[in-house]
Amino acid sequence: MLERRIILRSHGGLHARPASELVRICSQYEADIFLEKDGDKINAKSIMGILTLGAVDGSELILYTDGEDEEQALAEISQFLLSLKR
Repeated sequence: MLERRIILRSHGGLHARPASELVRICSQYEADIFLEKDGDKINAKSIMGILTLGAVDGSELILYTDGEDEEQALAEISQFLLSLKR
């Protein structure tokens, strides 16, 4: 299992549009993928899970990947989250 801490830098946070794009990216991987915020851990392949996190600008997220393609998943998802702009 791999993990990476990311500070979200997006004015709108993980609202519907970036959340659906995140689910699309995560769903391409066989690995189990989870996001954690303030102790709440959700399946990142679930749009409802992502939206219930309430991740806003400045939120610290912990990204977990576990499985055969965990390294690729961690790299692409991290890049996506870090590319969100204020």
